[in-house]
Amino acid sequence: MAGGIARVRQLLNSKAGRRTGIAVGVLVAAATVGYLVDLSVSSGNVPRGTQVAGIDIGGQDRAAARARLEPALEQRATHPVTVRSGDTTTDVVPRAAGLDVDWDGTWDRIGGQPLNPFTRIASFFTTRDVEPASTVDAAALDKQLEALRAHDRRPVEGGIAFEGARPVAVRPVPGLTLDAPAARATLIEHWADGSTVTLPMVETPAKVTADAVDRTVRMVAEPAVRAPITFTGQGGDATVEPAQIASVLSFPPDGHGGLGLSINREAMIAILAPQLQATETKPQDASFDLSGPRAGVRPAVPGLLVDWDKTLEDLPAVLTSPGMRVKPVTYREVQPKLTTEEAGKLGITEVIGSFTTGGFSGPSGVNIGVVARKVNGALVRPGETFSLNGFTGPRGLAEGYVESGIINNGRPANAVGGGISQFATTLYNAAYFAGMEDAGHTEHSYYISRYPAAREATVFDGAIDLKFRNNTPYGVIIDATSDDSNVTVRMWSTKTVEVESITGDRSKYTEPQTITLPAGKDCVPSSGGSGFTTSDTRVIRDAKTGKEISRNTRTVKYDPIPVVRCQ
Repeated sequence: MAGGIARVRQLLNSKAGRRTGIAVGVLVAAATVGYLVDLSVSSGNVPRGTQVAGIDIGGQDRAAARARLEPALEQRATHPVTVRSGDTTTDVVPRAAGLDVDWDGTWDRIGGQPLNPFTRIASFFTTRDVEPASTVDAAALDKQLEALRAHDRRPVEGGIAFEGARPVAVRPVPGLTLDAPAARATLIEHWADGSTVTLPMVETPAKVTADAVDRTVRMVAEPAVRAPITFTGQGGDATVEPAQIASVLSFPPDGHGGLGLSINREAMIAILAPQLQATETKPQDASFDLSGPRAGVRPAVPGLLVDWDKTLEDLPAVLTSPGMRVKPVTYREVQPKLTTEEAGKLGITEVIGSFTTGGFSGPSGVNIGVVARKVNGALVRPGETFSLNGFTGPRGLAEGYVESGIINNGRPANAVGGGISQFATTLYNAAYFAGMEDAGHTEHSYYISRYPAAREATVFDGAIDLKFRNNTPYGVIIDATSDDSNVTVRMWSTKTVEVESITGDRSKYTEPQTITLPAGKDCVPSSGGSGFTTSDTRVIRDAKTGKEISRNTRTVKYDPIPVVRCQ
């Protein structure tokens, strides 16, 4: 070691050594001068090789760099940038998404002239990329990220589909979900790059494995459709073919990576029910024989219907069993809604109210006959309210009604279902004399001579209804019959009251106006008639004692019937 040091000293002391030292000194001095000159010349300029979002501003003075950089980044903030999330690209306007340039932060990132000599030398040959700093409107950016999540690709769960009766495996495919925190950081840092911004995604695996799909096809789906299944009923069988079996099966995830078996019960019943219908006995309600002066009870008949719960409860085992594909049908006894005993307790024995009207036209007679057949036999239990519109439902062409005369906007017209008001008036009067409680009715706008004044009712499908409440402790049966010219409604129950109707005088007469309409289908000529005001008083007395129970007066104003001329 000491010898080495001595040798160096000897070399330095030599002439060659002195020359080398002088040269090194000169180079160092030159480099120092060059460094100081470069530092002085570039003072205040952007460091060489600096690019901001791909925009070269290296070596420029600050003013020139700002003049170039700020308009370029302003444009990028207000113009769409392409954002890729998974397999989808979307145009996003940074400023609308809550992103803009933080100019102070950006210039801080650009920084000043480096003092490290090696960094200054390297800047002649390299570039330095600087990302602009960003201001962030958190709410707007969150909204944009949520919109981007709409492009997430959901996993395709493994499953089984059928082509006819052939099971086909559906392979699971993982999904792709936006990595929201990482995507947020990526957008903040790279929205101004001037190129497509690719957001990080997270793969979401399917819940069902491919092995589970193959296993379920082999062990469940293929055996389920290998042959028809026969359901043996009482007096008849039903067969479900393989393609029909396939149509009611599904294989939802079981939550443990596998597939379960689900049978569409309603669809299976829809296949079996028509075939087994002849093996069932429908329950029949008790009814009433109203052919004589006293009502009699026709006994109820219990039914025997397929018990679908028990018939289908072990069907999955039958589907996958290698044995015979035969399943017995289970039945259950069903009691009728109105039993013989219940009917006998209703006290339906005699006519307690009756009314007949006539004088209707052919089309009206058709409609009256349809509604009479519909209402005939209706049972109104104690305390129940009967609604004519509610009981009949829609009264249109599909239900067998035809076009006939109505009152529309105070003048005669035609419509499907016309004439039903005559049945309503007949029913109203039968309920009136039976002592039923009026639960709502509406008179015609003008008087029709074949109806009792102030004691009649109109109806309109879905708008104007006729209702009465059975306010007795007994049931009431509506007995409705009609022919080509008359309709009669009788109310059967136990008579508890006597009803008297007192019609008031007519007063306050008004004269009709004359209306001229274009001739055609919509014009129904009329000779008109006077309007007036009248009343009806209903007096109800106890049927046994004759004691008055109630007295109620209803006043009705009828409009004049316009004179209609068709020209």
